[in-house]
Amino acid sequence: MKIAALLCALAVSGQPSPPVQWQLVAPGVEYTHLVRAQPWSIHVLRVDPSQAVLDVFHARDNAVGLERVSELAARRNAIAAINGGYFRMTGTFAGDSTGTLQIDGKILSEPDRGRAAVGLVRTRQGGTRLIIGHVAWRGSVKAGDTTRRLDGLNRPRGANELVLFTPEFNDTTLTDDTGTEALVRDGRIVEIRADAGSTPIPRDGFVVSATGTAAVWLRTLAAGTRVTAAVGLEPVDDLPRNPWRDAEDILGAGPKLVTAGRVDITGEREKIAPAFVTDRHPRSAIASLADGKVLLLVVDGRQPELSVGMSLDELARVLIELGAVEALNLDGGGSTTMVVKGKLLNHPSDPTGERPVSDAILIRPKS
Repeated sequence: MKIAALLCALAVSGQPSPPVQWQLVAPGVEYTHLVRAQPWSIHVLRVDPSQAVLDVFHARDNAVGLERVSELAARRNAIAAINGGYFRMTGTFAGDSTGTLQIDGKILSEPDRGRAAVGLVRTRQGGTRLIIGHVAWRGSVKAGDTTRRLDGLNRPRGANELVLFTPEFNDTTLTDDTGTEALVRDGRIVEIRADAGSTPIPRDGFVVSATGTAAVWLRTLAAGTRVTAAVGLEPVDDLPRNPWRDAEDILGAGPKLVTAGRVDITGEREKIAPAFVTDRHPRSAIASLADGKVLLLVVDGRQPELSVGMSLDELARVLIELGAVEALNLDGGGSTTMVVKGKLLNHPSDPTGERPVSDAILIRPKS
């Protein structure tokens, strides 16, 4: 189906824009293109989660690796897709998420500084409900009678750190030979590898990787020692219960943009640089509406004749105009991408075109 653009010019005088007209592109999926006088080129999807499925997928089906949104959408037979969270762009760990990532109930990456995330909760009626809030994590490894706190999950080690690598990450840990790694299968240490990196990750276990004093502790353990690892996500916000336990997929990004239908940009509490909040850039966002529908929005930027991009305040106000009651900023800049029915709709700002990213939010047919 050819998707027509709807031009909604916003007068410099501040007059309200005309009513948005939506075009149906698939059951439960509507699209509109807004052009504003700043200039802004805004592409929006409105999704009814009772008629279409929202899912998070990682590039290459690992917790590391890069793939274009259009390629990932085609591989998964998606109706539409937009880019997801922040990630490492280069090096051995390129594509590794730098914030919260959980797919199909398995945590692949820990939160970054309690930043905001979106959770996809499957309802008993077969739909999807969004949670948008701030997330922390807890992680530990128990070896024999000793328990030690985890510093990270499926990421490069820092100095004096204990990091857990799970089978969803990759075939090996991709680490260098400056640490110590314990290979665990079926709940017991099979091998302790000192000064050896890139340990194979068993499908029936995990690898514990350490540097500094953590490595000294790891080397005190012996083959055959029983080892268990525990990781979990919890809210930073003051809530009566932990809603993240209900989520199947969780994607971290930030900052939060909208709370209870009002602008609520949490960049300062998420330790995000002020210029990132106030400067105009290409942006991507996800939002929930009062009726349970979901908005996925991208705005192009860094292209003065087409679209200059938005500050986060401008982005939040457009989302509220479209009915958002809760909203989260996703990765933007050159990552900003929207694909519908195999067609790249927006104009990514990178000179090379569509950027390979780590993960994406996909809309798939209900069947």
